[in-house]
Amino acid sequence: MPKRSALRVVQWTTGNVGKSSVRAIAANPTLELVGCYAWSPDKVGRDVGELCGIEPLGIAATDDVDALLALRPDCVVYNPMWIDVDELVRILSAGVDVVATASFITGHNQGDGRDRIAEACRRGGSTMFGSGISPGYINLLAILSAAICDRVDKVTISEAADTTFYDSPETEKPVGFGRPIDDPGLPAMTAGGTGVFGEAVRLIGDALGVELDEVRCDAEYAGTTTDLDLGSWAIPAGCVAGVHASWKGRIADRTVVEIDLRWRKGQTLEPDWKIDQDGWVLQVDGRPTVKNVVSFLPPPDFHAETIADFMTLGHIMTAMPVINAIPGVVAAAPGIVTYNDLPLTLPRGVVPQR
Repeated sequence: MPKRSALRVVQWTTGNVGKSSVRAIAANPTLELVGCYAWSPDKVGRDVGELCGIEPLGIAATDDVDALLALRPDCVVYNPMWIDVDELVRILSAGVDVVATASFITGHNQGDGRDRIAEACRRGGSTMFGSGISPGYINLLAILSAAICDRVDKVTISEAADTTFYDSPETEKPVGFGRPIDDPGLPAMTAGGTGVFGEAVRLIGDALGVELDEVRCDAEYAGTTTDLDLGSWAIPAGCVAGVHASWKGRIADRTVVEIDLRWRKGQTLEPDWKIDQDGWVLQVDGRPTVKNVVSFLPPPDFHAETIADFMTLGHIMTAMPVINAIPGVVAAAPGIVTYNDLPLTLPRGVVPQR
């Protein structure tokens, strides 16, 4: 039986990240899963635990939004691939807080949608928070790194990854992968597809207490010299198989925050960008200069038979920053909040009780 103090949670979708969310919520004694939204009609009516590869939980997935809101949950864990502003407005207007992994940090990339979300929070007295592994948690680590400096000249986050086996054309094509290398629309496409990293630049600037004059994206590309078969899709020779996007927050003529993203596919790149190790390098130039290298490894009891199994670690890392933030979000004042508005998120309920 859940503890009386457990926060009541509705899970929104059961895709890759959603499955990891359900498993984590079900195992956490500080949280109580009370409902689940199913986007796919074939999932409606099925037990949520079975949908997520664990024992039955006695909760049937549903597409009845009114019924889920009538449960009066404390929070919705929102894990679609992309933000649906209409959906969020409906949840928030009903007075239910939302923690989201769907490309949301400050909401500035949503245009007028951000104003609608903020108004829904005001109307419902609810709170909206977004995170993930990157952007999100990694940016918080950079902010914490700067907390030991008495002068900060620049904060840089460098992300590098060989995404050859990351089969997600829905998220990679909008960034520019697969387009002709000489496509004049590539820079605008990359800026749009990676816009949430611009929000992360704003998050760090806000943490530093500075007003950024400009947040911009600079991009360059590498092409594949041979056709690449990526499983569910392919990249023809002469098309983009490497994307380097650099989001910069500037004051006057200097960059004070930079998030540098370098992603590649295959072994036939021109130019041949080298990625020694997937992960992140966080550097705060100042007094002192602080450098952290962040990577991840599977635990000893983790057995991956396929690339998809190994990708589960990434889904866990995406899901957990918002799940651990639920208590702080529920306690927060209404509105759109970021890590800068919350107390330190703590990993409660994740130590196995033996």
